[in-house]
Amino acid sequence: MRKLIFSLCALLALVSSAEAAKRPNVVFLVSEDNSIHYLKLYGYGASTPNIEALAKDGLTFNHAFSNSPVCSVARSTLATAMLAPRGGFQYHRKSAMAKLPPGYKPWSAMLRANGYFATNQRKTDYNFVHNMKELWDKGPANAAWRARPNKDTPFFHMQSFAQSHESSLHFPQRVLDNEKTQNDPAKVKLAPYFPDTPTFRYTHARYLDRMQVIDQQVGGVVKKLEEDGLLEDTFIFYFGDHGGVLPRGKGYACESGLHVPLVVRIPANFKHLVDHERGTRTDGFVSFIDFGPTVLHLAGLKANPLSDGKPFLGEGISAKDLSGRDETFGYADRFDEKYDLVRFMRKGKYTYIRNLQGFYPDALQNNYRYKMLAYTEWRELFKAGKLNAVQSQFHQRRPAEQLFDVEADPHEVKNLANNPKHAKVLGQMREAMKEKLRAVNDLSFYPESHMVKAALGNGVAYGKKHAEEINRLADISDLAVVPFAEAKSSLAKAMASDNPWERYWGCITAAVHGEAAKALVPDAKNLLGDKNLMVRMRAAEFLGSIKAMDPMPALLSVLNNATTEQELMLAFNAVVYLRDYKGYRFDSSKLDLKFKGGEVVRRTSYLEGDPRRPARKNSKNKK
Repeated sequence: MRKLIFSLCALLALVSSAEAAKRPNVVFLVSEDNSIHYLKLYGYGASTPNIEALAKDGLTFNHAFSNSPVCSVARSTLATAMLAPRGGFQYHRKSAMAKLPPGYKPWSAMLRANGYFATNQRKTDYNFVHNMKELWDKGPANAAWRARPNKDTPFFHMQSFAQSHESSLHFPQRVLDNEKTQNDPAKVKLAPYFPDTPTFRYTHARYLDRMQVIDQQVGGVVKKLEEDGLLEDTFIFYFGDHGGVLPRGKGYACESGLHVPLVVRIPANFKHLVDHERGTRTDGFVSFIDFGPTVLHLAGLKANPLSDGKPFLGEGISAKDLSGRDETFGYADRFDEKYDLVRFMRKGKYTYIRNLQGFYPDALQNNYRYKMLAYTEWRELFKAGKLNAVQSQFHQRRPAEQLFDVEADPHEVKNLANNPKHAKVLGQMREAMKEKLRAVNDLSFYPESHMVKAALGNGVAYGKKHAEEINRLADISDLAVVPFAEAKSSLAKAMASDNPWERYWGCITAAVHGEAAKALVPDAKNLLGDKNLMVRMRAAEFLGSIKAMDPMPALLSVLNNATTEQELMLAFNAVVYLRDYKGYRFDSSKLDLKFKGGEVVRRTSYLEGDPRRPARKNSKNKK
């Protein structure tokens, strides 16, 4: 009898173990602010033996992308598996939270609802309304999976490492002069758009040092899993949360801002779920919208039908299927106080970029960004006329569209959009982008001020309801990629429209055409008294950008009549652009702002002469 009872107990234990084994654990290890361009695993960069060890027992992705090049937007996309401009959480940092569609849950909440223990160490900067208790389990600080109540409970753990964050390169001159780096600055390989100076070499080398610190931390987590006997039951995803932090990386929708390292270690007990040999690489394209559906699929769960991504690992997904995926989509909107509007599409070896506000240079002031010595030096060298053509691109207005062959030109400095040999590819990529923006119902065709007021209750529903209007606005923006003679009558019609957002986009697109659009000066001047402040602002911006008038009095009126942070931020963006790049004077002593909070202080402090100091509460004080 005792033998029978013992046998039954052993059988039950085996069944219980088998049930647990059906559900793998998953761990995300995330290094902040780094792209593929800084790891030896991807060609040149820091030696990272712990990450490379994951690759030997896993799958390395040659084409993994964040959908956004900045923290909160990338993280919100990752958490929801939804494209941010579709949901309304595309601005960093949020000035208002967006609500997800009714019943739509971030996938960590779905895991928890289905028996997983889910933890997140340190980073939860989301731009959407959420209940943290629903998304994550809470236990002792840094306990992660060790805090789960039952050792047989499957778990998901996400851990971010900030040692590679942008702030790690905000060092003063005395550090550069006195502190040596482990990586030799003389041996770093600078991107061709950087000036070759001691500052840039030191900054690059210091960043490689930071990546090696990250590697040690990754190794520490792996060691804990091994000590707990969980390593071969756990998928480990190592990846960067968006592009690299050196200038023209983080914040920019291009390869250096979006192309991230991704290694997935395949556990021995669940290698049957993956149709790849350990230690191999794949050329298949994946992006952050796919990560959540992949984890759910590995756990035997289905993603919400409203999600934009699809799983790339798990039962029924072959290596051939994954290798056939060759497209990704990315976006950049506001980064702190700096506005831009860029959409990115990579298909195969080609990248297509739409600069919907291409009259702004990439170098437009962002106070936090210019804490980095390399950024400041780059701008000073440009002003002094000491940069070559490629190094100067960052500081100049951009074309409406850009096409790059990333295999031949990995740093995207040779625009092929005007090359007749690539006319066919350009046409295909242009049409693909048009279709994508309309399929997404991209909410950025409205200014942030309107989106916050009208769309954040349910951005997806708002986009569907206003799809026809969004399409019309997108059509107006697309007039920027045709010769002005073909666009003139349609732009004049847009600027005379009864719809304020058509007038708004008529002005923006005229500004993208620049000097060629001088014939629209009378149409724009008619809008300087528009009842919509944002239309007024865009009209003044266009007129100022082509030197048709001094735009500052009109912009000052917009600022002093604006009642929301978003209206002020949009107008201040134009003021900084027109002051710094077109030479107009702005008298900040005449400001009488009705709103002085949020990101507004960054612009007022900069305009008052000191981007590092908070603006005075009384903005009417003179400098």
